[in-house]
Amino acid sequence: MEATIQGWLYDPTVGKLAAAAAGIIFIFGSVHFLQRAMARRIEDSETRYRARKIVSFLGYGVAFLLVTGVYSSSLGQLTVAFGVAGAGIAFALQEVIASIAGWVALSFGGFYRPGDRVQLNGIRGDVIDIGVLRTTLMECGQWVKGDLYNGRIVRISNSFVLKEPVFNYSADFPFLWDEITLPVRYGSDWEFARETLRGVVNEICGDHALHSRKAWDEAVRKYQLEDAQVEPMITMEANDNWIEFTARYIVDYRKRRTVKDRLFTRMLEEVDKSTNRIRLASATFELTDLPPLNIRLGKNSDAGGAI
Repeated sequence: MEATIQGWLYDPTVGKLAAAAAGIIFIFGSVHFLQRAMARRIEDSETRYRARKIVSFLGYGVAFLLVTGVYSSSLGQLTVAFGVAGAGIAFALQEVIASIAGWVALSFGGFYRPGDRVQLNGIRGDVIDIGVLRTTLMECGQWVKGDLYNGRIVRISNSFVLKEPVFNYSADFPFLWDEITLPVRYGSDWEFARETLRGVVNEICGDHALHSRKAWDEAVRKYQLEDAQVEPMITMEANDNWIEFTARYIVDYRKRRTVKDRLFTRMLEEVDKSTNRIRLASATFELTDLPPLNIRLGKNSDAGGAI
C-alpha cells in the first residue's frame, strides 16, 4: 500500500495535476477576492460591471496559460489525438462554438453593450449582462404594455447575433419617433384643433426634439442617412367618419408610455376648455331624420290588414 502511495506521489502526471489544480484554485480565489473588493469600492454600476468582467476574463486567461505551461512537455505527444478528437468536438459543440464566436463579435463589433435596449430573437429587453455563451436581458413587453419591464430575466445564446437581426433601440440614436391620433368630429373648428394639438405636443415633447438634434446629426455623419425632422409635426386626414389629426414626435426610448399619457391628458384638458370648438369623434352610429311610420290594422277581412 505504501509503495502504491509513493508511486502516486512520485508520478509526474499526478504532480502536474496537483500543481494545475492548486494554481487554478489560487487564481479563481484571487479573482473572487478582487471582484468583491471592487464591488465595495466602485460606486458607478457600469464601471463596476466592466471591471468585474475584465478581472473574470483575465482569470480565465491566466488559468489557461497555467495549464498550458504545466502540460507543455506532454502536448507534443497529444497533437494527433487532439486533431482527431477536435473534429468530433467541433461537430458536437457547434452551437457553443457559434456562441463564443458571437461573443467575440459582440466584444469588437459594437452590436450592443450592457444597458442598451435591444430585440433579439423576438424578445425585447434591456441588456444586463453579456457572457461568453449567453446574453442576459431584463424583458419588456409581452403581457405588459408600454415597453415596461415584466420581471422576467431571459438568457439568449450569443449565436443569434450571427444568424438573426439585432434591433438596438439605444445605440447611436437613443430616441424613437412615435405618434398619437386624435379624431375630431366634422363641424368642429379644425384649424383651432390643429393649433391646439401642435401647442400641446411642443409643450410636452419640445425638449426631446432639442436633445435629439445633436444625436441625429452625429448619426448622419456616421451613417449614410438623410436629414430628418425631429421637431413635432401635425398632419390631418379627412375620412368618411371624422377629421383625423396625427401628431408625430420624437421621444426618449424609455419614456414612450409616460409621454403619451401626458399628451392625452393635456389634450383632453384643452378639449374641455374649448367650449365645443373641438368635439372628439368616436365610432358610434347616430340615426337622424327617420320618417314617421303610420301603421293601421284592419278589423275585417275586407280591409286586408293594410299597413
